[in-house]
Amino acid sequence: MLPELRVLYFEDLEVGLTEILRKEISSSDVVGFAEITGDRNPIHLSEHFAARTPFGTRIAHGLYTAGLISAVLGTRLPGPGAVYISQTLNFRAPVRIGDIVEVKVEVAELIPERRRARLACTCSVGDEVVLDGEALVKVPKKEEADPLAMRMGGGRA
Repeated sequence: MLPELRVLYFEDLEVGLTEILRKEISSSDVVGFAEITGDRNPIHLSEHFAARTPFGTRIAHGLYTAGLISAVLGTRLPGPGAVYISQTLNFRAPVRIGDIVEVKVEVAELIPERRRARLACTCSVGDEVVLDGEALVKVPKKEEADPLAMRMGGGRA
């Protein structure tokens, strides 16, 4: 289930604007991430190995969870046309196969002179924060919008 695309321009953003994505973490997600990145740490892939760790079971790659933040930034807030400048990440707790991760991205600050948005990013499983951090993105103005973005329904959805 991929999030529907929504294009927001710098003019559309305001402090406090929030987007949430929920994703159930599957074994195939974790295996696919391992194949793409080459990170074959058995804590992610081997139930036998993971059972002997403090987690007691397989866990998802931390950067897979962080990648869900990228999904929100690239598809919903701000959406297509946004360019990542930086991201801080604090890994707080493991994400296990079958967990439902809720990713919340909120506009924390707008920097008009450079068309930057500072975004607070939090990933939670239930009431527990598993990852948090902050993203800085460059956001296009409507007047410089890509024609493809305009055809995809630019502006608030």
